Amino acid sequence: MSRQGFEISGRPVGAGRRLFLIAGPCVIEDEGTMMRVAEFMASLAGRHGLTFIFKSSFLKANRTSQDSPEGPGLEKGLEILRRIGKSFGLPVCTDVHEVGQVAPAAEVAEVLQIPSFLCRQSALIRAAAATGRVVNIKKGQFMDPG
Repeated sequence: MSRQGFEISGRPVGAGRRLFLIAGPCVIEDEGTMMRVAEFMASLAGRHGLTFIFKSSFLKANRTSQDSPEGPGLEKGLEILRRIGKSFGLPVCTDVHEVGQVAPAAEVAEVLQIPSFLCRQSALIRAAAATGRVVNIKKGQFMDPG
């Protein structure tokens, strides 16, 4: 990877490039809501000249309340992300929590995100990197800021 940045689905991102945005609902909700959010965010990013990567998780394994939504699961969640990507021409990003989720997620998502609470899971990071997809590792709040 060069110091000048890289590309995600043909879109330039990184150092020396314009700001890019990774955004979307934390966890996948019903498909209609997700499509409306993706359409709005893509339009907003387009108006401001930003590269936009739609992010939502098919599963949130780190909920603070048992009543918090956890998402539709791997298969249904990835299908919704696939439709969003195709419908709006967007690259998508989703969290992966286990090595077994990496390959199916990489078939749909251009960016695989490692949640902060898993940022030190070497096997998960190696599996994500081996896909050739961009890997966004969220730094855990428990880690040294340096």
